[in-house]
Amino acid sequence: MDLNEILTIAVKAKGSDIHIKTGLPPIVRIDGRLHPIPNAPRLSPDIVGNMAKSMMNDRQRRIFEENSEVDLAYAVPGLGRFRVSVYRQRGTVAMVFRSISFVIPSLEGLNLPPVIKKMCQEERGLILVTGTTGSGKSSTLAGMIDYINNSRTCNIITIEDPVEFLHRDNKSIISQREVGTDTPTFAGALKGALRQDPDVILVGEMRDYETIETALTAAETGHLVMSTLHTMDAAETINRIIGVFPPYHQRQVRIQLAGVIKGVISQRLVPRIDGKGRVPAVEIMLGTARVRECIDDKDKTKQINDAISQGFITYGMQTFDQSLMKLYSSKLITYEEALRQSSNPDDFALKVSGISSTSDASWEGFENKETDVAEPEPLEIEKY
Repeated sequence: MDLNEILTIAVKAKGSDIHIKTGLPPIVRIDGRLHPIPNAPRLSPDIVGNMAKSMMNDRQRRIFEENSEVDLAYAVPGLGRFRVSVYRQRGTVAMVFRSISFVIPSLEGLNLPPVIKKMCQEERGLILVTGTTGSGKSSTLAGMIDYINNSRTCNIITIEDPVEFLHRDNKSIISQREVGTDTPTFAGALKGALRQDPDVILVGEMRDYETIETALTAAETGHLVMSTLHTMDAAETINRIIGVFPPYHQRQVRIQLAGVIKGVISQRLVPRIDGKGRVPAVEIMLGTARVRECIDDKDKTKQINDAISQGFITYGMQTFDQSLMKLYSSKLITYEEALRQSSNPDDFALKVSGISSTSDASWEGFENKETDVAEPEPLEIEKY
C-alpha cells in the first residue's frame, strides 16, 4: 500500500487527518474519531521513512535532519492537497496529514453566522480566529479571504506555514507567501508586508512575541490584519495576547489592543445528531465600546463573556452556550453533546429545563431570535 493509495482511501472516507506511524496500519480521523484503514498492513520503519523522503525537497530534508521535524505541503493531482507534519518518535519517522480541499469553502457553506461577513468589510484593525487544533480555523479564514476577494478591490498578502488553500485573483489581488520557501519567518514577512501596499494581511498563526507585536502595529497603521491563536474563547484570547508581553508593557498593550480589535471568532466542531459530519459552535466577540472597556481595564476583563452574551440582539455577538442552544433547538446536535461542549453546563441545563438561572439575562431575547443556522447537506461517509 503506497502513500497515494492511503490518501485516496482517506479522502473518499471524508477523513480530516491521516496518521502514519511505524508498527500501525494507517489511521484516519473521521468526524473527530480515529479509524484504522481495514485490512491495511502494519507499516515498517523503512516504508514510513521512504514515504516521508519521497515528499521532501533538499531543503526540507536538511531541516528534518537538523530538527527531527518539518512542516510541508503535499499535493496529489486529481485528489487534493495536504498539510503535512513529519516528525520522529521513538527513533522512527511518523507523519500526520491534514486534508485541504481544492475548493475554497464559502462562509455560508461553513454554516457561520452572517455577522462574520460584516467583519470582513472592516478596512482596518485586528480579527482573530481561535480554537483548538482541527476546529476549522484555516477554513474560516480561507472563507473570509474568499469573501473579501469576491466583494471588493484589495491587495491581500497571506503569510502561511505551509500555504494551504490556493486563492485566485478576482476583484482583489492575492500574494501567498510560504514560511521557509518565500520568507524565513512570520515576523520578517509581516514587517516586509507593510512595505508592499497591503490592504489585508493574513498571518497564519501568531506564534511569538515579535509576530504579535508587529501584527498589532500593522492593525494600528490602517491595515486589516487577520490571524489565528490556539485559545478556547475570546476572554482567553485577550489574556493570551497581553500575557505574551512583559509586565511593564502590558498597560500599553491593553490600550493598543482595545483600539484595534474588531472581532474574535472562536470555534468548536460538534458532531451532528445524525452522525453525518460536524457543525461549528461559534463564539463571536465584536469590538464594541463595552468590550473595548473590558480589554482596557484588567479588572473588567472577566466581564467579557457577559458583554458578549448581552450583545446578541444589538450587535450579533454570541457565546458558545448561545450558539450551542441554537444548534440544539434546530435539532442539529444532541442535548448530551451540547452539554458536554458548553462553557457553563449547569446554566445550560437550567435553560433547557426552562428554569431561570442567575445569569438568565444573557439569554433574554435569544431564544425568540430567528436562527441563522442553515441545515447543511449531509455528507456521504463510507463506513469501514
